[in-house]
Amino acid sequence: MPLQTVLPRWRGFNLLNFYTPRSDRQFNEEYFRWIAEWGFNFIRVPMDYHLWTPGNSMAKLDEAVLERLDRAVVLGERYNLHISLNLHRAPGYCINPGVREPFNLWKDEAALEAFSMQWQMFSRRYSGIAPDRLSFDLVNEPPQPSPEVMTRGDYERVVRRTVAAIREISPERLIMIEGVAVGNEPSPEMADLQVIQSCRAYIPMGISHYQARWAGGERYPKPVWPGAIHEDGRLWDRKLLEEHYAKWGELARKGVRVHCGEGGCYNQTPHHVFLAWFRDVLEILTAHNVGYSLWEFSGNFGILDSGREDVAYQDWHGHQLDRELLELLQKF
Repeated sequence: MPLQTVLPRWRGFNLLNFYTPRSDRQFNEEYFRWIAEWGFNFIRVPMDYHLWTPGNSMAKLDEAVLERLDRAVVLGERYNLHISLNLHRAPGYCINPGVREPFNLWKDEAALEAFSMQWQMFSRRYSGIAPDRLSFDLVNEPPQPSPEVMTRGDYERVVRRTVAAIREISPERLIMIEGVAVGNEPSPEMADLQVIQSCRAYIPMGISHYQARWAGGERYPKPVWPGAIHEDGRLWDRKLLEEHYAKWGELARKGVRVHCGEGGCYNQTPHHVFLAWFRDVLEILTAHNVGYSLWEFSGNFGILDSGREDVAYQDWHGHQLDRELLELLQKF
């Protein structure tokens, strides 16, 4: 069957410099250079809008913070890396536990207006950047649809309004929407929008989030692959993974652009289990011609300074490089 051909197979990493107010907002040029030299072509930047929007008001933006974000776009152009900007925390919604917004993006008009204004601001700011160099990933990991929080209809209304707001200013800007159910279920009802749809590579959670306290990872047994447990209680294997990604492959074969914006594994999972599972994930995504972006480049999920206790690290310019993970990624 034909594979996805309408989107470059972006392969790369998430850089977390704008992830939370505690993040270091100084982008390291060496990271961009190494990512390019190692053969990758994509960087996703998850962002918290509070960083440049003091007091939740669009009336006065923190220009000094936005100029630091500009640096990521400049470095992307310098090293031929596509940059994808994502609102990880958006007006009215954030997937992170314990984060509270004063309104609901999916139900409240004021939140949707603020959300659209954020993306219109970026549309104006980066109007001169070519679409193949920069995309907008609207909002990170919409929740499981429910009448109380967000229905599929709510999500579609937010997406269509925001896409239209962006295209008023930047008609050619590449726009990405994420799967509902925390990035795991596509939205074929919005195929006509000609946007990119983004999936995740964290299933089964018993591998990817083993011992991750913020995700309830303490409840999982020590993982093996195949046979790791997911939240649905099933023991997952390659066949179940293939079934899970088949709906995304079908979307791609219908001409919808598909990308995997996040995937990876917390550092408490045995390294050999992580690599065996992730090889299967990457093989499946590649069979659908879908690219990926590892969460993260440097840190607990990353190829640099992950803090794993069962890795023979290579010293890399003062960092601890997981060479085995890097070489696996380079194969796909």
